[in-house]
Amino acid sequence: MRIAFIDSGIGMLSTVAAVRAARPDADLVLSMDPDHMPWGSRAPEAIVGRVLDGARAALDAADAGREHAALDAIVVPCNTASVHGLASLRAAFEPRIPVVGTVPPIKPAAARGGPVAVWATVATSRSHYQQGLIEEFGQGVEIESVPCPGLAEAIESADPGAVEAAVDHAAGRTSPDAAAVVLGCTHYDLVQKAVSDALAGRAELYTAAEAVAAQTLRRLGSAPAPALAPTGTVTVLASGRPVALPEEALAYAPGQDLARALQG
Repeated sequence: MRIAFIDSGIGMLSTVAAVRAARPDADLVLSMDPDHMPWGSRAPEAIVGRVLDGARAALDAADAGREHAALDAIVVPCNTASVHGLASLRAAFEPRIPVVGTVPPIKPAAARGGPVAVWATVATSRSHYQQGLIEEFGQGVEIESVPCPGLAEAIESADPGAVEAAVDHAAGRTSPDAAAVVLGCTHYDLVQKAVSDALAGRAELYTAAEAVAAQTLRRLGSAPAPALAPTGTVTVLASGRPVALPEEALAYAPGQDLARALQG
């Protein structure tokens, strides 16, 4: 089983970790794009191009002259890239290779009752996409959007001071009555403890990583098998170039686990 992950940077780590926990025997290809990050500030058509290039690079890296597809699935563990690039990826690769996107977990958070706060990037907080999810799943539930300026960038650069400042800023803009906080950017998954601490543990956090991992296995017709030996390989690409795992990834537990897999 060989699975590619397409994102601009280390925001993919929580989803990669969830897939590896469910299937430690799977070979993983992490296709990042440091030469062109961040994607969120780019025009939609430019994001589509970056996502397609990332997928093609992953396919090239996985191809060992096989007759059939060298990838079994493509995962887009990024809300922005999923919004703009998923349709184009599916047109290019399905049904030969299933493509799985990421959706902020507003639906399960709203199902438990409100109030709910949705932490996301400034651009995503203003988007029709997020507003549409709130309107679709939040009927009868109070849901507020909380823009988090600079948080994804601080996490990407592994800057503890900047992370703390951005988290504190977002926490200060979050209603004290919020019973649930949706982490609407996959980068935020990497600092869940900092978020929980800033909120004094008063809100349950919702992330998409485990749901995306489960959907990936469903699309592959495979069951979770966490007890299998961790024999899966990890390949890292930087804008198509084979590289070591970025140093910034080592600041977070999922990155540290992947580093051990690379060493093995």
